[in-house]
Amino acid sequence: MDFSLPADLVAYLAELDRFIDAKIKPLEAADDNIRFFDHRREWARTDFEGGGLPRHEWEALLRQAKDLSDEAGHLRYALPKRYGGRDGSNLGMAVIREHFAAKGLGLHNDLQNEHSIVGNFPLVKMLDLYGRDDQKAMIEGSITGKYRITFGLTEPDHGSDATHMETRAVEAVRDGHKGWVINGAKMWTTGMHVATHCALFARTSGNDGDARGITCFLVPADEPGVKVEEYLWTFNMPTDHPRVSFTDVFVTEDALFGEIGRGLSLAQCFVHENRIRQAASSLGAAVFCINESVKYARERKPFGEELARNQAIQFPLVELATQAEMLRLLIRKTAWEMDQMTQAQIEHTLSDKVSMCNYWANRLCGQAADRAIQVHGGIGYSRHKPFEHIYRHHRRYRITEGSEEIQMRKVAGFLFGYMGAGKH
Repeated sequence: MDFSLPADLVAYLAELDRFIDAKIKPLEAADDNIRFFDHRREWARTDFEGGGLPRHEWEALLRQAKDLSDEAGHLRYALPKRYGGRDGSNLGMAVIREHFAAKGLGLHNDLQNEHSIVGNFPLVKMLDLYGRDDQKAMIEGSITGKYRITFGLTEPDHGSDATHMETRAVEAVRDGHKGWVINGAKMWTTGMHVATHCALFARTSGNDGDARGITCFLVPADEPGVKVEEYLWTFNMPTDHPRVSFTDVFVTEDALFGEIGRGLSLAQCFVHENRIRQAASSLGAAVFCINESVKYARERKPFGEELARNQAIQFPLVELATQAEMLRLLIRKTAWEMDQMTQAQIEHTLSDKVSMCNYWANRLCGQAADRAIQVHGGIGYSRHKPFEHIYRHHRRYRITEGSEEIQMRKVAGFLFGYMGAGKH
């Protein structure tokens, strides 16, 4: 068995590091842009007087970094070559995401709004797999920022139980045009403040609880009847996560995205890739917290002796470091296996391992950030260290991308033979 990373991937990590040093770090240091990453970060990023939304300057800086990366050929790494990508593998993305997060906060990779110089493009895959030719034509614009498509699945009263959604779409004719009238509400439709469209899921047939009968529509964000009701302020600000109402919204048949009644296939098409990449990011953030704690414990000398000499400091970090090593192997093995399978095969034989990686990495990151705060003492509790930001941000991932409990339920289903290849 060979556990070494492919030589081309190791070389690519070095190439990315050189690009960060040459292009991204100078941009981060220019015009006091460091305010978005130092102790001022939450205030620099957030327009508190403007509803808690991200400041324009913050989002413009992220776009500038993406454009630099796209010009250098890195942003689209994971996309197919036909869209300017490198056909990047799941293993490659997992290794890159861990590598970036282990560097700490920076313009190269800031997951608070899913920013990275090596992009994650779930909607590109949705458009590629399920879009008509005219919808596929939106792919380039969705990469460059011309199109911003939000995701309207979760509702005020329905999260993990998406098949019980109350949003309804009914066939209708207006001004001689066939289409659909949509009524309902969605929560956490991230990015609506700058969106051009919402990939909106609504029941068009069937009964509550049926997986069939849910359809996806690409609804223009400025369509009459689409209204942002409020932006939900969160544990880590800024917020671009609103509750949106859809009242008698009429869309023509051209708005159909994918097959009628099979909309959940779109929602599920990228779930495993998202979860394994998120797991790698949380692992990387945990490693950063562990490494910074070890470094500080060697430097800090209370009572004239290194803090690191105390077993009360050593042992918790030893346990975290051990978990990180084991988790890294599972993440990379799982990502590598995903690269050998079709989507259907992953769902049938590997979905439990993806869930293991995801829920455990997100939990580990929170534990590592909390321990880093404790090891650093008062300065660790302050905003002059990044640990409170890491804790507050990564805490969300125990809820999003499928809650921790949903992930564990998936593992239990495989373990006890209720689902997957061992179902009986």
